[in-house]
Amino acid sequence: MFEFEITARDAGSGARNGRFHTPHGALETPVFAPVGTQATVKALRPADLHELGATLVLSNTYHLYLRPGDELIRDLGGLHQFMQWPGPILTDSGGFQVFSLSATRKIDADGVTFQSHLDGSRHRFTPERSIAIQENLGADVIMAFDECPPPTDYEYVKQSLTRTHPWLERGLAAKTRPDQALFGIVQGGVFPDLREASARFMMALDLPGYAIGGLAVGETKAQMTAVLDVLHPILPQQKPRYLMGVGAPEDLVNGVLRGVDIFDCVLPTRLARHNSAFVLGGRMNLRNAQYERDAAPIAADCACYTCQHFSRAYLRHLVKANEILGHILLTTHNVHFLLDLMRQIRQAIRAGQFRAFADDFLQHYEVNQSGID
Repeated sequence: MFEFEITARDAGSGARNGRFHTPHGALETPVFAPVGTQATVKALRPADLHELGATLVLSNTYHLYLRPGDELIRDLGGLHQFMQWPGPILTDSGGFQVFSLSATRKIDADGVTFQSHLDGSRHRFTPERSIAIQENLGADVIMAFDECPPPTDYEYVKQSLTRTHPWLERGLAAKTRPDQALFGIVQGGVFPDLREASARFMMALDLPGYAIGGLAVGETKAQMTAVLDVLHPILPQQKPRYLMGVGAPEDLVNGVLRGVDIFDCVLPTRLARHNSAFVLGGRMNLRNAQYERDAAPIAADCACYTCQHFSRAYLRHLVKANEILGHILLTTHNVHFLLDLMRQIRQAIRAGQFRAFADDFLQHYEVNQSGID
């Protein structure tokens, strides 16, 4: 049911094309998943996502547990029916959100007690509870409950792995639905020995896929790529690899170079709400006065609906007037930018030209990034 087949490899890097089969369709990888935290990708309809070419959407266990409730979603047919998304869905475990509530949560060997950010009420997540919630939500791919520790504190990260590796075993034992693939999350901060230990522990359980967590949380980009360099030769080639919470264009390219198959991030929608658009040179802030009379689209060579119909001047007017349409149009462009980048990546791998593609992209994107905002 969750077969992963590699269809092409890039001889000059760790990049590969794959096809990951799920109960709601096959994913062509490498793939980027827009984030629908509250069972919706902000500012876009499911039909819009389909038109943009999205094939996978991520939703958030913690937020949906608190509101409207996982049992309500179960009773209304599960996430696919509830949000009217027919394709594959991935849910995280809630761990990242719970552990980000550092001022109100208490961790012990059994789980975590935390305070709702909505109303201050007290709740408790254990590995078993996280699995039960995700089974109610009904996503195709679910995550084991773990901790996202501070990436540069060696002793804390080591202690965290000792505590949370058994949580994965408990989650596996609690899982009852064969139509959901449970991924373990490789942690270990920026420390090669801890990353390898975490990966090998999870590989011994022969999971259907492996997530890489605890990156893009404060470490440098060099440290991120160093961790991926450590894990690339260790993680099994025949299983999909998911880099959690990473969506900057240069990070997608660098991740694919190191064998990553699946990505997700709130970045394209969050940037849109802050009036910014992805362009090859970095990011364009449409609030800037220089665009007041600019009749050009965001990017002349972009095929998205926004760039095909609207000028920078109009978009600047919308964001200055705080019009909802501004968020919609910028979100449309940003999601298209990343999905189109992934299409180009898949094509370059099939053509055996990904290393050259990556070198060219990173040269033009990273070098010029500081000159856009």
